Amino acid sequence: MALKARALYNFQSENREEISIQENEELVIFSENSLDGWLQGQNSRGETGLFPASYVEILRSRSGSSYTDYSSSPAGSPGHNFSFSAAPPDPGISYQGSFEDDDDDDWDDWDDACTVVEEPQSAPGTNGHPSPNLQYPAAYGHPQHAVEAFILGDVPLMSKIAEAYCIEMGSKGPQWRANPHPFICSVEDPTKQTKFKGIKSYISYKLTPSNINSPVYRRYKHFDWLYNRLLHKFTVISVPHLPEKQATGRFEEDFIEKRKRRLILWMDHMTSHPVLSQYEGFQHFLCCRDEKQWKLGKRRAEKDEMVGASFLLTIQIPTEHQDLQDVEDRVDAFKAFSKKMDDSVLQLTNVASELVRKHAGGFRKEFQKLGNAFQAISHSFHMDPPYSSDALNNAISHTGKTYETVGEMFAEQPKNDLFLMLDTLSLYQGLLSNFPDIIHLQKG
Repeated sequence: MALKARALYNFQSENREEISIQENEELVIFSENSLDGWLQGQNSRGETGLFPASYVEILRSRSGSSYTDYSSSPAGSPGHNFSFSAAPPDPGISYQGSFEDDDDDDWDDWDDACTVVEEPQSAPGTNGHPSPNLQYPAAYGHPQHAVEAFILGDVPLMSKIAEAYCIEMGSKGPQWRANPHPFICSVEDPTKQTKFKGIKSYISYKLTPSNINSPVYRRYKHFDWLYNRLLHKFTVISVPHLPEKQATGRFEEDFIEKRKRRLILWMDHMTSHPVLSQYEGFQHFLCCRDEKQWKLGKRRAEKDEMVGASFLLTIQIPTEHQDLQDVEDRVDAFKAFSKKMDDSVLQLTNVASELVRKHAGGFRKEFQKLGNAFQAISHSFHMDPPYSSDALNNAISHTGKTYETVGEMFAEQPKNDLFLMLDTLSLYQGLLSNFPDIIHLQKG
């Protein structure tokens, strides 16, 4: 039975299965049973698809029960018997193995998957919508249940906590203590490689951390494994999304170059973050070169108990008193800022993307047409030899070729500015999309 709902936040779709929603927009929900934190419904523009359950509230009549606010539901959806479990990993994702000769077929077959929604593999469910066993993005999984469990004391107590992340008072308020051993990491040389006698192909990237200056080689699936571990552990920190997956054309030069540029930005953010850069799993990802040690470190990261709500036990807070009203005001101000910033980034992304399309298409074609028209004039003069001037004809022909060259310059121009800007905006979008859930943790 269809239900009416209201959007609490803006959400921009990133895949064909999703739809965009705007704050306060009226929605129709096909079923209030969420699918791994996602609901199926229709927006006010008639578009049908998926959107995060934590971004909406279901509206009910006054005579009925009160509305369901998924943003404060412990499990991110109704009908869950609550017990603490830190943000479960996506179903269908295999974490076994890592190096190219691992003996786990699931890991090897998962050649280039990522947390972006996959194309539906199963038969459609009711009313043509995807069945519940689809893999959905982990980035929007609602982690509030973890913090509620922490407040209620439903977390494992450790006699000794090996890791610690400190918050100190800075000139503008509380801030994470800087990494005492800062470093950077380059992402270079995307190289196509094969395995199983050429049956499978993949792209490997050369990573060189400055603190050890020794390169390691990682595939996209390794980045995706790290990304999932970061989401699983740091529920109160915005982890930027990885570059998107592409179902076809994964080995085309333009796509490989675009992915490399965005992985560089992602890595720069990670290495500059005072907490994420110190994470043991991240260091293992960057530094481990031995196959046996890689597997041991990988499984150790997957068995880490200080994840979700338990991560809060690793935080050391400053001794200075914090006025609760001041904290609330700061959170409200940041909420307004992040919403405005998200809208502005989306607007700039759309404008810049349209300009790229015009550069590669409209502008280029128009200058080519102009150049062809000049060439036609030159050819016309050649048909009247007694009165034609070779110098004039050559000048007209050269003018046509010049306009054609200008068209090619327009097509190449986005590589010098717009592509880099869009890469950075994509990183910002990934960061900003996480803040509604994180702010809900504070409000909760």
